[in-house]
Amino acid sequence: MSRRLHAGFVLCLIACTFSGAPAQAGPSVTSYDRVVAGPPEWSSTHAVHLLGMPDIKAKENGTLVITPQQLRFTGKSSSATIDLPSIVALSAGNERVELWGMKGRLMRMAVPYGGGAAFATFMHHQRDMLTVEFVDSQGAYHGSVFYLPGNEAEQALRTITPSSIAHHNASNPPCEAASREPHSILVKQLTSDQSDFPVAYRVLVYEHIIDRLRQATGNVVHRDGVTDDRGECSQYTMRLSTTAFKPGSQVKRASMGPAGFFVGVTQITLNLEITDAKGTTVIREQIKASQRGESESMNVIDKIAQQVVKKWAKQQKQL
Repeated sequence: MSRRLHAGFVLCLIACTFSGAPAQAGPSVTSYDRVVAGPPEWSSTHAVHLLGMPDIKAKENGTLVITPQQLRFTGKSSSATIDLPSIVALSAGNERVELWGMKGRLMRMAVPYGGGAAFATFMHHQRDMLTVEFVDSQGAYHGSVFYLPGNEAEQALRTITPSSIAHHNASNPPCEAASREPHSILVKQLTSDQSDFPVAYRVLVYEHIIDRLRQATGNVVHRDGVTDDRGECSQYTMRLSTTAFKPGSQVKRASMGPAGFFVGVTQITLNLEITDAKGTTVIREQIKASQRGESESMNVIDKIAQQVVKKWAKQQKQL
């Protein structure tokens, strides 16, 4: 009897605290070609740097500030800035995720009589994503993604005026007459045939692949658009394009119990092609990754990046 009363009390407490907004089937995205001018400065004290900001750890909490001159993120251990003229694109999106992350899942597991799945129908909230694409001093392409509280991403976009943004087309210098840098690979920007493929996902696939390639031994990794003072070019070039995307739902997977393993699955399919300096194809494969269970949908991004790097490592041994 006491166990039932305890479960009912927890259910009532959470239901009274959080609204039961309907779950969305994946992230929604808003992109801005022209950004409306706004206040001279904007900040969020509850930002999370997901990936891509130079010298900032992944998933670090901190403060994101946008001034008329720069975008600055300050975490607990470090800080970094991006000059606004270096920004080539900005976009805002959002998705619904489970409250409290792993702590929330552990709380639901502790509810008796299988009541945890019922809690998942309202234990979620909207999380904004701000995606910043920019180039560094050498022209190399970068992308950073930040988590923000609900409705803050579009506020950040309105802070940056159109005149602050200088658009660049990342391109690599010709290298017919240059020497090739041994064991080097140039990673071109990801392209997509899917209009519903979120910008944040596209940027994060690129950044995860760059990060994993650099962690692997024996790789010299160049970003798209980078210039080299020595006039050397990469020995290999990697091109990636998404051919299929299914926006799953973490909330749906969590709320449907065992059936959630088959419902609300997030899936990405991409084509991988790697060519050598002569243009000969050394890898051409289709790679698929999916995210099931109660984990975040965006975990599928690192899964597919891991598969890409494993394919290349295997091919390097044969070469």
